[in-house]
Amino acid sequence: MSEFKNVTVVKKANIFFGGQVTSRSVFFADGSKKTLGIMQPGEYEFSTALPETMEILSGELKWKLEGEHEWKKAVEGESFKIPANGVFMLKVPVVTDYCCTFGN
Repeated sequence: MSEFKNVTVVKKANIFFGGQVTSRSVFFADGSKKTLGIMQPGEYEFSTALPETMEILSGELKWKLEGEHEWKKAVEGESFKIPANGVFMLKVPVVTDYCCTFGN
């Protein structure tokens, strides 16, 4: 899906790591939430209360869950899932555009 219709977008950005990662929250009529964001090159660690699906719209990154040893790669057109109450690490070599779906 390349666009969303009939949504509410929060104007204020979610800003992480001194502006290296930013996103905007998008809410749907059914109460579901997504964020649309950009990550600058760098290494990041996130945690989440809800399960997440991270879709890579452009760019690429490597990711792993806390406690795992092997990094996995995700590129444009691919996605990966993070379980509820998960901690995950990202290595982002190039500017990466993403969409994150919560609670799936």
